[in-house]
Amino acid sequence: MTEELFRDDASLRECQARITVVDAGGIQLDRTVFYPQGGGQAGDAGVLRLSDARQLRIVDTRKGALAGEILHVPAPDADLSALQIGAMVTAHIDWRRRHRHMRFHTATHLLCALVPHPVDGCSITADYARLDFHMVEPLDKEALTQGLARLVAEAHAVSQRWISEAELDANPGLVRSMSVQPPRGQGRVRVMQIEGVDLQPCGGTHVANTAEIGPVVVTKIEKKSAKTRRVVLAFAEPAAG
Repeated sequence: MTEELFRDDASLRECQARITVVDAGGIQLDRTVFYPQGGGQAGDAGVLRLSDARQLRIVDTRKGALAGEILHVPAPDADLSALQIGAMVTAHIDWRRRHRHMRFHTATHLLCALVPHPVDGCSITADYARLDFHMVEPLDKEALTQGLARLVAEAHAVSQRWISEAELDANPGLVRSMSVQPPRGQGRVRVMQIEGVDLQPCGGTHVANTAEIGPVVVTKIEKKSAKTRRVVLAFAEPAAG
């Protein structure tokens, strides 16, 4: 299993790690700051810095076939022949990309607070975020944008904690997503809390305060089906390069 350093501290940008597996699926490390795609959030990109000063570009991060496996996917033209099991590397994420993921992911939690309906689809990238709500009522783009601006400006603290699976079972209303259920089997579930605004299970990366999100706007509201309304978010700044 890979130690998931990003889970407890999303602000970490790099770490020292040991190579444990190198195969066609990707490179596995004993510990990592790279977030693997999951829960609607895109996987991290970045570099692995080798002891001889070479850099190996990582273009994506995915979960492996077995629980606890994290695959660092190298660029297609990467030369893996010199990688040795047990060798030490420095794993360094593309922070600009990751930080946009964190800001968008936290913004989607604010959106959940403004739209009190179950979520049946989610996508969080560096360029946009979207949530699909299970509902029939129309939504107002300007009203949601203003609501997000208010919650960002109020600078609510964002924190995480762990609850037992029994606590989650006793409070089923905490689960907002219809499409992604909290992982089971470890006896505990991670929940994200935006003070005074939102509390729900989530394994993604987030900023520490809603003020860190910055200006975010609703760019589109679509009726995807009779009972689905899609809301698309963007930042009021250029997309990631």
